[in-house]
Amino acid sequence: MKKITNIIAVIAVLGSVSIAVTSCGKHDPNSPGVEYMPDMYRSPSFETNSFSLIAHTDGTFDTIETNRLPVAGTIARGFLPYPYSNDTTGYANAGKYLHDPLPVTEANVNEGEALFGKYCVHCHGTTGQGDGKVAGKLPGPPPSYTGPVLMALPEGKMFHTITYGKNLMGSHASQLSKDERWKVIMYIHKLQYPNGMPVAAVADSTASKKEIKGKAKGKKG
Repeated sequence: MKKITNIIAVIAVLGSVSIAVTSCGKHDPNSPGVEYMPDMYRSPSFETNSFSLIAHTDGTFDTIETNRLPVAGTIARGFLPYPYSNDTTGYANAGKYLHDPLPVTEANVNEGEALFGKYCVHCHGTTGQGDGKVAGKLPGPPPSYTGPVLMALPEGKMFHTITYGKNLMGSHASQLSKDERWKVIMYIHKLQYPNGMPVAAVADSTASKKEIKGKAKGKKG
């Protein structure tokens, strides 16, 4: 009995040494090695934007979506919701209360010009006259930036239109961030006022911003 025990002990030692030697030897560096019951810790892979079936032990199935919508009322971290609704009331309020928060600098205007060339020029044209290459294929060309309608359009309504879209123009909210939308508007103002915006327009915009800040402080008080 003692001899059998010794033989088993020797075999166990030799087995351990063999495993240690082989595991420390030279192997393919890309080899994942041997996995013990990988199905216990590797989740199944699903295709994006698809429905998948989950089987249960009782033979029933559950259908799941690979893309889940966020819980109602939640806001993504770092995201500020746009407060103006996509209707006539929201459009009017945006024109009245919404103003460009960014400083008008050469860098911002230049970036606005670059963005305009990527997302706007094909319809509005290089000078904003509605003569882009795509405009001729539309039921009607976009209005000129220097025409009476758009010259009188507040910057808040411009932002609202870029955000939601209007008439034949679709929403650009997925292509342009909020700051980028304002920079495009800066460049549009440059096209409208090549010699600089009139003092009256700048003063009106500044006064409106002060009025809004004053109302906000009054509400806090």
